Amino acid sequence: MTAILLNGKELAAKKREQMKEKVEQLKSQGTVPGLAVILVGTNQASQTYVRSKQKACEQIGIHSVLVELSEETTESQLLAEIDRLNEDSSVDGILVQLPLPKQITEQAVIERIHPSKDVDGFHPISIGKMMTGEETFLPCTPHGIVVMLKEANIELEGKHVVVVGRSNIVGKPVGQLLLNENATVTYCHSRTKNLEEMTKQADILIAAVGVTKMIKEKHVKPGAVVIDVGINRENGKLCGDVDFDEVKEVASYLTPVPGGVGPMTITMLLENTIQSAERRA
Repeated sequence: MTAILLNGKELAAKKREQMKEKVEQLKSQGTVPGLAVILVGTNQASQTYVRSKQKACEQIGIHSVLVELSEETTESQLLAEIDRLNEDSSVDGILVQLPLPKQITEQAVIERIHPSKDVDGFHPISIGKMMTGEETFLPCTPHGIVVMLKEANIELEGKHVVVVGRSNIVGKPVGQLLLNENATVTYCHSRTKNLEEMTKQADILIAAVGVTKMIKEKHVKPGAVVIDVGINRENGKLCGDVDFDEVKEVASYLTPVPGGVGPMTITMLLENTIQSAERRA
């Protein structure tokens, strides 16, 4: 048995075609969806991400604004910039590219973005609403994973999901979203004893730890669905947290890296921005 690949690239392209139509419709009613991205400093990975976000906006007709600030920017300068964008009625979504220079507190920045423009879904109010199942902006990567699973007609209700990783950006929220879908969720992390014993129970295994090829064949129950959220570099090549060559022999479905979860993250960001513009309209 070789795993069926969950192709995020193809799904993202399909979703973006549908979004294009929504954007056209909004424009015909006089509303142009707008996304503002703030980039502080010269982190190369961040610059690459920001470029791909801008390109994606262009493709579907969202107006994107890039605010570039120097590495020396103070926290109060950045917060003032966020305040300005909060007040700007042409901006539906605000995204501050992480990581930030050490003089700036990430949490202060996340909390300064108005919840109505929090298209990353990181604001404590957004997170609280997600926890209680209310309508809100969902964090992009976790939401993208759930959309992928549903599009592949993978049953979620009653399934045992094991999440390896507990970050605020992926691990914690993806578990919560799957709990909202009536799955049974177990979290594992660096302090978990007998990791292999835990992961082997998973019907759906989600790896989000940022450790190259950490999940091996021995961690996976035959026929499990494996979602790899990791983006690591090995000998200059991109690879995930899952040892793809080993795991593809035991899993029923598997996401590749690159081309799996990644394209869905930006797609969900676009979806949140359009949603925000629809509310404004």
